[in-house]
This record gives sequence, structure tokens and C-alpha cells, in this order.
Amino acid sequence: MSYAQSARRVALDVIMAVRESDAYANLLLPVYLERAKLSTADAGLATELTYGTLRMQGYYDAVIEQAAGRVVSKIDPPVLDVLRLATHQLLSMRIPSHAAVDESVRLAKTIGSRSAVGFVNAVLRAITKHEPDVWRERVIGAAASGEEALAVAYSHPLWVTRAFRQVLVAEGREAELEGLLAADNVPARVSVAALPGFAAVEKIGVTVAEYSPVGGTLREGDPGENAAVASGRARVQDEGSQLAALALSRARPIVPGESWLDMCAGPGGKAALLAAEALAGGAQLTANELIPARAKLVRNALAVFDAPPEVWEKDGAVIGNEHPGEFDRILLDAPCTGLGALRRRPEARWRKQPSDVAQLGVLQTALLRSALDALKPGGVLAYVTCSPHAAETKAIVGSVLRKVPRVSKMDTPAVLQQIAIHELDLPEASHVQLWPHRHGTDAMFIQLLVKADA
Repeated sequence: MSYAQSARRVALDVIMAVRESDAYANLLLPVYLERAKLSTADAGLATELTYGTLRMQGYYDAVIEQAAGRVVSKIDPPVLDVLRLATHQLLSMRIPSHAAVDESVRLAKTIGSRSAVGFVNAVLRAITKHEPDVWRERVIGAAASGEEALAVAYSHPLWVTRAFRQVLVAEGREAELEGLLAADNVPARVSVAALPGFAAVEKIGVTVAEYSPVGGTLREGDPGENAAVASGRARVQDEGSQLAALALSRARPIVPGESWLDMCAGPGGKAALLAAEALAGGAQLTANELIPARAKLVRNALAVFDAPPEVWEKDGAVIGNEHPGEFDRILLDAPCTGLGALRRRPEARWRKQPSDVAQLGVLQTALLRSALDALKPGGVLAYVTCSPHAAETKAIVGSVLRKVPRVSKMDTPAVLQQIAIHELDLPEASHVQLWPHRHGTDAMFIQLLVKADA
């Protein structure tokens, strides 16, 4: 089997697993690469094929529908996977058309009937008749509206595009929508957080971050080869996540003896940063994670500490009843759609549905109310989501505050501006919404809340 075919086979296997069993590409691909024993160059090709195909799936489906003369829902799913993989090569990579077509037909022979192989060959030949720019014009021209044209051109579900637009309109930044959608299709940089007291970001071989005072960007290579990361003194963590944790730990000076809670701590990145901040200030962190496998990840993340914080495995929604008024600071990094991290998990955009937002809203509301019950009078809570969707962010906070007395919003932008190395471009609001196109981070929502003194 040739080098190219090996890389394509790995990519196809991952793409099929993502579709068939809701596998996570970022977790599965390294396993398949190791199993295939690919070289660095081969692994790089397989990685680009996998992530590029998943990321631009919506756009490629529109091209395939025009080239095939049938809707993709009528195409056998494994055959469609081969077509998507091939379309990525034909329209977005510098691979000769004949090589992309021939190798893709070979792949089709391994998963489809003789008629399927002929179909794949015909569709791909049709795609090669037009240059990428022509296909883009054709796909955009077939859209029913400008909003739909943006959604298909930048390969986002229409409902996600509309949700992003709604938030940007509220900020007075509607013109940024196209830039946001484009940014979601650019792989994120590898960001790291140097744990305070364990490592200094200036001394661990990274480029200092633009905003996070503990953050940096790896210049090149595998993060596991960085000594600070390998030892646990620094962690791979998006700069937006760092700022979310620091917003809580640095919202006000730490009083020794404070008790902190990370209510939904898995997989443990923010918990590690909070634990380091707590240790430096004389506070004590408790981490909680309901799912045992994720709780194990939290314990692993905290193993660098001589006396690691305790990790509970409780339902966050009942913590307020079991531990009323116990914590001075609480981080509620609520379970959400993850629409703010599409750069890192490109398949997530195709997995979520509008109904997921409503279902998650019930959980987010219950967790926030529980967290506020667990907060001491005078305490500070950070409500955080890795989603900018208004129904997961401002709407949740607003609905809870209407029912819970004596809790108010802190000026979160003012807190973050004091923390950030450089000034953040933030519209007037009580919350902070970070964006990949504007800040180079995941689209993290951060709202600090304070409970009135008794």
C-alpha cells in the first residue's frame, strides 16, 4: 500500500468512526496513526485529510450534490465519506486531480459495490471539470439567502450561523460574522498555561500569549516534548480558558483560608490553574466531576501538587443543598454545546442540534442555581461556557437572577482588562464574550456574579 493510500485509509477510518459511533476525531486519530506506524510526513497528511474533511463537510456536501445530481442523504454513508475525503483533496489541497481521483476510487472499492465505485468515479470526474473558485461561486449562487450563502461557504449549519449572528448583532458587530465563520475553519494554535508557582511562562520555551499572563503559544512541535508540559508544570489549554479561570481567582485579592469550588471540573485544566492560584494565595480548592472517567482525568491533572485538592464525584445540581453557603469562590464551567471550540473539534458543528440547546439549558439553570446556593454571602461565582449561543449564556444568567435574590453581576470586562497583558477588544456589557476571530481564543463566555453579604 502506498504512502498516500495509507494516509487516506487512516483518514477515512477516522471519518467513518466519527459518523458511525460519534467518536471524537482528536482522540481517535492519534490511536489510528500509531497503529498505522505512519511517518511524520504521512501522519501530517492523514491529519490534514481528516480535519479538513470534517471541518468543510457542509460545503463539500453542497458541491457533491451539484456534481452528483442528488441530495447527499440519498448517497450510501460510507460512499459519501469517500466523496467528502476526495472533494477536500480536489478543492482544498495541492494534490494532483488524477491522484486524488484514482486513490479515492481504490478506497471506494474497499467499502462499496461495483456500482458505488462507478458512482464515485463519475462524481469526482464531474468535480474536476471546474476550478475551486468556480465551485464556490456555484454553491453560493444556489443559496436561498445571504445568511445561507455564508453558512454553506464556511461550512457551518445554518442554525449555528444564525445564533452567532444574533450575538454579534447584540454587540453591534454584525459585520464580523464572516470573519468569525472563517476563523472557525483555521486550526487553533497550541496554547499552554504555566501554572503559577510551578513555571514561569517566559522560561518554558513558548511565545508569550497576547492576553493571558500565564499563557504562551508553542512555536512548533509536539507539546508533550516541552519539558514543562511533560512534567505537569504547564498545561495545554486555550487562552480563553485561562482567562476564564483567572477571572475568578483574580476578581479580588485572595483572603487566606478561602474555600473554592470547581463544580464541573473535568477534564481538569481550569482546576489545575485554580489550584495553583489558590495555593499561592492560601486558599483551598475542591474539584467536582460527576462522570468517573472525567474525575480520573481531574485527579491526573492535579497530581502535580504535593497535596492535591480533593475531587468529588457528585451531581453538581445537588451540591447547593448539601453544602449551602460553603464556598467563597465557585467556577461553574457549565456543560454546553461547545460551539465556541469548533476550531479544535470540527465535527462538533455537525453533531449538535437546536434541541440540544434547550436540553442543556435545563441543566445549566439547575447547576447555576445550585452553585449560587453553595456560594457564601459576599462570594464570587464565575459562570462560564465554551459557547457563545445566547440561550446558553446571557439567557441562563438572566433567568436565574430573576428568581434568585441578592445576587448581582460584576463588571467582568473591568476584571479581565486588569488581568490581561494587552487590552481586550470588548463591547459594553457586564459579561465578557471572547471570539476566535477577534481574540484568537475559543469563544468563551464569562460572567462574574457576586452574592450580597448577609
